[in-house]
Amino acid sequence: MVELSGVLGVGMIALGMVLTPGPNMIYLVSRSITQGRRAGVVSLGGVAVGFLVYLLATNLGLSVVFLAVPELYVAVKLAGAAYLAYLAWSALRPGGVSVFAPKDLPRDSPRRLFTMGLMTNLLNPKIAIMYLSLIPQFISLEAGNVLLQGFVLGSVQIAVALTVNLGIVLAAGAIAVFLARRPSWLRAQRYVMGTALGLLAVSVATDTSAPATSG
Repeated sequence: MVELSGVLGVGMIALGMVLTPGPNMIYLVSRSITQGRRAGVVSLGGVAVGFLVYLLATNLGLSVVFLAVPELYVAVKLAGAAYLAYLAWSALRPGGVSVFAPKDLPRDSPRRLFTMGLMTNLLNPKIAIMYLSLIPQFISLEAGNVLLQGFVLGSVQIAVALTVNLGIVLAAGAIAVFLARRPSWLRAQRYVMGTALGLLAVSVATDTSAPATSG
């Protein structure tokens, strides 16, 4: 059975990462602003399939990797902490540009929108780190079936990411206008999320729990 602390931990990290501008957000927002909400939703469908690919690929070999190479647990955990720290710095540094700034882009067909959403997610380093480094640290053999835990926690991440991204897609136009008139709000958002990600990075890096190495 998945522990509540694991579900909450994954949910918090997923929320922090999805609210930090990255490849997925940039693509979804750009398409929503230039082609409308429907194009954004179609693109989000491709992103969702990308999440499922990561979920299946990582969890099918998760227990084997943890049992055979326990040192990998520490390595991927530190890699995840480093990437969270990088995201925190990216959010906090001066001179950031809003992903909601309107851009002139060619119109794409639904098939291309879906495919590009899929490829953008598959090539997104934030998602790779999430599945290969961050989610595994919340899995423990003592809590039961490792494979089931991986799927449940991955599903939590997907639910958070899709819910937030859908909200962003539906509100992209209004958000773009709002931020264009109130640049100070953009700076506040960056500072809040950057601080949150920085604290998560410290938490992940200093975590002393052991990897799943025995039954």
